[in-house]
Amino acid sequence: MSLLPIPASGLPDGAVMPEHMLSIVVPMYNEAENVEPLLARIHQAMEHYSQPWEVVLVDDGSTDATANEIRRLAAHYGAHVHAVELVRNYKQTAAMQAGLDAARGDVIATLDGDLQNDPFDIPRMVYRLLTEDLDLVAGWRKDRQEGFWMRRLPSRIANRLIGRVTGVRLKDYGCSLKVFRGSVIRSVR
Repeated sequence: MSLLPIPASGLPDGAVMPEHMLSIVVPMYNEAENVEPLLARIHQAMEHYSQPWEVVLVDDGSTDATANEIRRLAAHYGAHVHAVELVRNYKQTAAMQAGLDAARGDVIATLDGDLQNDPFDIPRMVYRLLTEDLDLVAGWRKDRQEGFWMRRLPSRIANRLIGRVTGVRLKDYGCSLKVFRGSVIRSVR
């Protein structure tokens, strides 16, 4: 099976994106060096996106220059880039919730700030969510860069255990790249 080239829009040829507003939420902690390349990649991925979108970057109480970089680049890119600053480190789940609370979109995409999630996947995931009437489309960290014994093996065990307990089968529960209907994720705390 050969893969067809993906058009600049990230959608199949002839596909029309249903109307919506997209929010991309990214929690960050001590990732000052990632802010600029992450925002550049998001903007490249969204360059031909046909619907309104925003980025919500959450600084989770970083002790480095992450908050300064987020503010600087939000000013550079414009009003569609929003900064949320937490006064201390509350950890990823709370930072993600703060971003979800600030997001205005009726579709919400989440990803990590560590550059291991590819923003170019977002348009296709949103298209699938909306055209297949789904509530969630989850990413899969297929080619992970972390070590096997300390990160990938425990992740595989956790994925199998969570799948057995919940009855929900996902390849990678820990992947932060997800696309939700806003109405669904806002009902979950």
